[in-house]
Amino acid sequence: MAFAAESTKERNEAASGLAAPAVIVEAVHKSFGNQHVLDGISLTVARGKTLAMLGRSGTGKSVLLRLIIGLEKPDTGSLQVLGRSLAGLTLDELGEVRLKMGFLFQNGALYDSMSVGENVAFPLRHHRHGLSNADIVDRVKQLLDEVGMSRHLEKMPASLSGGMRKRVGLARALALDPEILLLDEPTAGLDPISSGEIDDLVLKLKTERKMTSVVVTHDMHSARTIADRLALLNHGRVAIEGTFDDLKQSQDPFVVEFLKHS
Repeated sequence: MAFAAESTKERNEAASGLAAPAVIVEAVHKSFGNQHVLDGISLTVARGKTLAMLGRSGTGKSVLLRLIIGLEKPDTGSLQVLGRSLAGLTLDELGEVRLKMGFLFQNGALYDSMSVGENVAFPLRHHRHGLSNADIVDRVKQLLDEVGMSRHLEKMPASLSGGMRKRVGLARALALDPEILLLDEPTAGLDPISSGEIDDLVLKLKTERKMTSVVVTHDMHSARTIADRLALLNHGRVAIEGTFDDLKQSQDPFVVEFLKHS
């Protein structure tokens, strides 16, 4: 398939030093008991670009995010993040890699017992010990302002709408100035206006910070808006990878059916 060949070409360029992808996933398999979730998946994410992963529920998209951030280990295959292979890393070494990645969980995953400001400050207090309290407060305000939530600094998560929780979660994911942003269903459950606001933030990060992003989504409109490339997964494999126009031109029955119902 032409799209798979292109992905292999990018990986070969990376190996020869012609390119330096942020993420390389090579022939990864992952099972949980008798359930084979990923079946030899290979993907490359270029630095400063956004890859959207699409597919039916249960096709391994969120599992792949967990593998990239090191929360799960592949059964076979390899993953490289920012030039470092994740295989064989000690917990401390894996921690160093993780600090270069921000993760936005599907539900925002805010601490309900902490205010908005305290949630965003949490990674700073745990990983930036040289910062004074005043520095942390300034940084939190800056991050919340960046996502349009500075007026809600003192609020508790329970008082926020779904879109507001996602924006606070995004601010927290950006607290340590990561090079890679991983987003799991960032627009799920949101109204069209809130979804558009999240998309605008992701685009802003790519433009202003040259942020690399990997996005799991069921939202085709969002994927078309924010992604440079799209990867459609089916039964743990990449059915097709390319631009949205590439997907539209595909004659693969699964791709045609997926786009028809998206």
